[in-house]
Amino acid sequence: MSADQKTVIITGASQGIGASLVLAYRNQNYRVIANSRSIKPSADADILAVPGDISEPATAERIVREGLARFGRIDSLVNNAGIFLAKPFIDFTQEDYDANMSVNVAGFFHITQRAAAEMLKQGSGHIASITTSIVDQPIAGVPAALASLTKGALNAVTKSLAIEFAKSGVRVNAVAPGIIKTPMHPVETHTALSALHPLGRMGEIRDIVEAVLFLENASFVTGEILHVDGGQNAGRW
Repeated sequence: MSADQKTVIITGASQGIGASLVLAYRNQNYRVIANSRSIKPSADADILAVPGDISEPATAERIVREGLARFGRIDSLVNNAGIFLAKPFIDFTQEDYDANMSVNVAGFFHITQRAAAEMLKQGSGHIASITTSIVDQPIAGVPAALASLTKGALNAVTKSLAIEFAKSGVRVNAVAPGIIKTPMHPVETHTALSALHPLGRMGEIRDIVEAVLFLENASFVTGEILHVDGGQNAGRW
């Protein structure tokens, strides 16, 4: 184990954007601590799979503890785990609210607090969160108030922590995607969803991965909400 080989924590790492982030960071020679409820052990000695519900403090504690025991350091965190649910505001249930708050907010809070503590000790690190462009640019016909409530909070705390940690060597940024082509969107919906972007297409998983890696390596960038949304955030269209 190389003492200077960096380590990243990635949540929501078992599929979609998260699974692609794991591969991308490994290609950058990072060791990866991968978490999701259903994550499976990896044959790669430089990937530590830690299953568990990221909204639970005990899961965050275990991720950091086991990661440090295995790799000795934590350099980056990608808060990828999240829920996006679109429905009319008055139709949201208590269960909807609880699920969104637990994964999107508590899931950010517990792991970020613990990972940041380790980064602050070593005087370096990077925290990135996946939010959503709809926070800043609501779309008629896509009612998503819980996304705005929870992911909007992540945009706000990104800037707050960027300033709080600015002199410590720890940077904090976010990527705000448009609608990304993942298995959660059936193929028959792609034409309609593509039309919700000025560029006329849905985003690809690689678009988000590339944005995260850009921020990872952009040493003079902190407090940034990077919109990767096919032009949605530019204005009405």
